[in-house]
Amino acid sequence: MKIVVLGGDGFCGWPTSLHLSNLGHDVVIVDNLSRRNIDNELEVSPLTPISPMSVRLEAWKRVSGRDIRFVNIDIAENYHRLLTLIKEFKPECVVHFAEQRAAPYSMKSSWHKRYTVSNNLNATNNLLAAIVEAERIETHVIHLGTMGVYGYNDSGVQIPEGYLEVYVRTDDGDELKQEILYPANPGSIYHMTKTQDQLMFGFYNRNDKLRITDLHQGIVWGTQTAETAMDGDLINRFDYDGDYGTVLNRFLMQAAIDYPLTVHGTGGQSRAFIHIQDTVRCIQLAAENPPQTGERVRIINQMTEVYRVRDLAKVVSDLTGAEVHHVDNPRNEAPENELRVANDSLLRLGLEPITLKNGLLSEISDIAKRYSDRCNRSKIPCVSYWSKR
Repeated sequence: MKIVVLGGDGFCGWPTSLHLSNLGHDVVIVDNLSRRNIDNELEVSPLTPISPMSVRLEAWKRVSGRDIRFVNIDIAENYHRLLTLIKEFKPECVVHFAEQRAAPYSMKSSWHKRYTVSNNLNATNNLLAAIVEAERIETHVIHLGTMGVYGYNDSGVQIPEGYLEVYVRTDDGDELKQEILYPANPGSIYHMTKTQDQLMFGFYNRNDKLRITDLHQGIVWGTQTAETAMDGDLINRFDYDGDYGTVLNRFLMQAAIDYPLTVHGTGGQSRAFIHIQDTVRCIQLAAENPPQTGERVRIINQMTEVYRVRDLAKVVSDLTGAEVHHVDNPRNEAPENELRVANDSLLRLGLEPITLKNGLLSEISDIAKRYSDRCNRSKIPCVSYWSKR
């Protein structure tokens, strides 16, 4: 299968590209290396040493015997270069990771809000418009979304996979059953752009019959996959800073350097989680099981477990002996919430999840401790606040 991975240099995009290539697919990575530039802006490096793209691709060729092509395109800006690639390469599948992915970064300032909106929405619309213009409507688009489109308020019901069954009363008093997108309730500018992605997918699906799978992903933890562990130059990112470090990876790194685990507020926020190895496996399953032409946008909840943040901190503390400190919550969110999520689709497709308790210890010993000398302790606190209040 010919596959284009947009944002293929990133935390999820890189291991996905290697995994798909290892399965025998013809993979092209498209990236403008913006995540590396953001490292420069924030003056922080990932905990793991990330090689230049050419070195990464040479290492992959060395260990696998397979080539991955790299094209430097800003798809939010360079529409015609993206269009030309789609016309010439004729991909059967496009995996879309090419969006600014951090909620705290999207809330740092008005500039960061505007950048996130411009980059994310233009990237998605340009991709869909290019597929239509190139007359490649059979191309399957797989988008990495977020569980955050649903919000984290207590609804008292299990969150379905994208669509909610509702009953509408007519003027005659009859009830009509319909399915609508689950009401969006984004908690940041980043999450808001993902809710707008949903609307664009729905439009292009109805208007142009595009085949689209939207994966609403939980918080990713872990670093290595089977492929990124094959050579030191293939290692994946491990972000620990207050903007890009996901909560569990931050806890793992903090425990490794004897830094108290920083729990925001009460720690009563419930979040969905998934290991990075399961993420790439889910992308594979989605690529191998595309929706049919004319089928509505397929939405899958890509998560495997739900934890409260304070319970998560206790798991890490019990494993490592790290102290737990509660700090002011920079986010504008409820101090406590419940979260019940349906994830039947992935389980039906054959996913066998990596659980937190089975995978945490190896992550601590293999990654966090090994590279702990690269940690800049001043970058650990989250300094991006949701409002002046």
